[in-house]
Amino acid sequence: MENLRLILGKHGFSFKKQFGQNFISDTNLLRSIVELAGIDKSSTVLEIGCGAGTLTRELAASAKEVFAFEIDEKLKPVLAETLADCPNAQVTFKDFLKVDLAALERELAPYTVVANLPYYITSPLVMRFVEESEKAGALVIMVQDDVAKRFCAEAGTPEYGAITAAIARRASAEIVKYVPRRMFYPVPNVDSAVVKLTFERDRIPVRSAKCYRDTVRAAFLSRRKTLENNLVNAFSLTREQAQAALHAANVPDKARGETLSPKQLAHLSDVLFELREKQ
Repeated sequence: MENLRLILGKHGFSFKKQFGQNFISDTNLLRSIVELAGIDKSSTVLEIGCGAGTLTRELAASAKEVFAFEIDEKLKPVLAETLADCPNAQVTFKDFLKVDLAALERELAPYTVVANLPYYITSPLVMRFVEESEKAGALVIMVQDDVAKRFCAEAGTPEYGAITAAIARRASAEIVKYVPRRMFYPVPNVDSAVVKLTFERDRIPVRSAKCYRDTVRAAFLSRRKTLENNLVNAFSLTREQAQAALHAANVPDKARGETLSPKQLAHLSDVLFELREKQ
């Protein structure tokens, strides 16, 4: 393929800061991402934010079919050129966060998400798949390295937060590759990492997904406050009820939310769910 900069220049494309556009052109890196995602000729791939189509091309070379979404319609002529010889790649120009995921999944076979994500879309997009998807087997996504560390953090560490616990209920997370900023065009201000989320249905069973979400939010409501105080505020409990719930879940009285593992938070959420049911 022609040099990426030449193709972009030929079509008069200019980068838009609001879309967080940083493209990858290094062929070895692109192939490495495809390999880490485990893509083969039986794979259906969903790509969000295909940019100039460099990753899309590599995916199409290995996969059965690739369904890509791109928000920037100014990339239409660029993608028409870069994907001209990729008949198994289909691009839809639409904001993926506005796509009806349930309707889309009715049209797709079980699939893998592969994407180079801009910062602004990372958390809402990941949570969309965690909370709504029934067919995604894995997410293999390029994100800022500090975000990747948050996805994979252990309880009690500074990186551990609400999104860590939310992901853990349905998927295991691991950083599979670190990527220096010089690998992108234009060069961003931070390094990146490829993180792989592998879905395991009911990985951490809970009686109520909503109550688990509420418990996680409460746990990280204020890191300076004890979990007891956060439960009082978030669940409208009396102090005695909050203490009783913590005791039933085997959580120390003065514990802070960030010290609880996802499994401990799940146990606490089941206790709180039972308490709600009795009210």
